[in-house]
Amino acid sequence: MADFLFKTEPSEYSFADLLAAGSGVWDGVRNPGALRNMREMTKGDRVFVYHTGSEKRVVGIARASGVAYPDPREPAGTPLFVIGLVPLFTLQRPVTLSTLKADPEFATSALVRQGRLSVVRLTEGQAAIIEKLGGVN
Repeated sequence: MADFLFKTEPSEYSFADLLAAGSGVWDGVRNPGALRNMREMTKGDRVFVYHTGSEKRVVGIARASGVAYPDPREPAGTPLFVIGLVPLFTLQRPVTLSTLKADPEFATSALVRQGRLSVVRLTEGQAAIIEKLGGVN
């Protein structure tokens, strides 16, 4: 299983919205690098949900309910993909971007180096740091 970080603007779709729905389809990803990361995902991969905008923090964890598939709202042949997510839980303590940037483990992460990338692959060590800081037992 792999770990990823998905960014979302909470005023458009927050982790609380995903929790309330019980599941959802993650869409709207247009960046080729982010789409490539999404297409690498498999069922059961863990997703750390990060709120952008004024929050700039990881707030919850979800799981991929399947693999990425072509966005059904787009014309055939369009290289845009979506993926199903199931929320697991809200972090006990949100983990801020500034905290992650200060950790040497994130120095080479796309989260820090490519700030506008909306789907980022995390290393096992990076995921463990977020879990620890977020109060995951």
